[in-house]
Amino acid sequence: MASTVTAPEMTNEIPLMRRPRVAKLLVIALLAEIGYAVLNISAMPIYLKGDRHFGATALGFVLVAFLLCEAVFKSPMGHMADRFGPKKLMLIGPMISVVTSLVSFAIPTTDGKPLEILAFVCLRACDGLGAAMLWPAAFSAVGEAVDDDERQQAMSLLNLCYMLGIAFAFPLEGIVNDVTHTKWAGLLLATGLFSCVALAVWRFVDPIEPSKVQKEQAGQSEFVVFLQSVRKIPSYLILAIVTFIGVGFPMAIFKLFPYDQFHFSETMVGLLIGPGAIVMGIASVPISKFGEKIGRARAVHIGLGACSAGLWLIALGAIVPPMRSPLIFAAGGIPVGIGFLLAIPAWMASVSDIDPNCRGANLGAIMTAQGIGAIIGTPIGSTMYEKLQPIGEHLRLGHSFGRYSPFLGCAVCLTIGFILSTRILRVEK
Repeated sequence: MASTVTAPEMTNEIPLMRRPRVAKLLVIALLAEIGYAVLNISAMPIYLKGDRHFGATALGFVLVAFLLCEAVFKSPMGHMADRFGPKKLMLIGPMISVVTSLVSFAIPTTDGKPLEILAFVCLRACDGLGAAMLWPAAFSAVGEAVDDDERQQAMSLLNLCYMLGIAFAFPLEGIVNDVTHTKWAGLLLATGLFSCVALAVWRFVDPIEPSKVQKEQAGQSEFVVFLQSVRKIPSYLILAIVTFIGVGFPMAIFKLFPYDQFHFSETMVGLLIGPGAIVMGIASVPISKFGEKIGRARAVHIGLGACSAGLWLIALGAIVPPMRSPLIFAAGGIPVGIGFLLAIPAWMASVSDIDPNCRGANLGAIMTAQGIGAIIGTPIGSTMYEKLQPIGEHLRLGHSFGRYSPFLGCAVCLTIGFILSTRILRVEK
């Protein structure tokens, strides 16, 4: 007698990327990541330095405003996604960034005077609120769209969107600026991308019912729910803060570094970063499957260890002049990329599974901790980049000492994070 296949079994046999519900969310995540990478990592530093004449320290504070609001609001926004459903927040978040990108042009140019800096700090703070609305909701929506045993693979697909977003953001923004011979065209590109994200969410994302637990928590404030998540996962939060302090060190100067150190053009930066990010993006799924085989804890350990090793290879350029080469910088990026692809999906899947009924709140708490870490590291790294260059001259190491110093700080923090991970995430026997 012929056997029948139930609907769930048929669904599980279809690869995640080919399932309409998952595919729609991944496309939206990809467009959103391109938008945020264009606006905050690629376009804003070049625009503020080139057209607005901001220094590296001022750039750091503008980026910190984005990170601060994103960090502060991610946990309450994650709770709101649990309570009201993710779609509403996924729609409002990018619409905020459409407005802030356009308003940036209306700020009078005063060559980086305090009021101008304050205006951009406020705008980027609003962008942070928009990102805080979008990402916990998107992670929660993807988590709800798959079965428990598929969640790590689903997180790896979000990782793929992250890597491809960076891969496309740098060349797209660089080419747009070079073709138009401006430093501001990237902001218009970001506006268009966020408009597409909002339209796609409104048209293609299905509403998701709030969880039963969140309905029961409807009378509790977001702050109370955040404190509940903190009590559940304190060690996870500590690991997130320490690791992302390191991530924050080179964040504000990442695109300035190849200009100053290697004298690359915008298009060259994009074309060099893009292919590597695409390769890592394509590799994210098989690497995440390898992570599933070895276990989540071991995947986090090996991933953070690889990231640390790659950063130390790059950071040695601060004190060893022969190591100051684009090829060595690229070589160090390989284990960083592989380690990132291995560790992050396992990390987020572990957090997602702590309590399925509070998935958005717990993910939001972790993202808040990561944001706090980046907030601490970013201004320190940008200040080191600017202030340690003349000190490098006194030490007879040249300006490159200051330029490489944020990567040195990153390597130290990631090494500490690796050690902590071996204590916090235990390998199952």
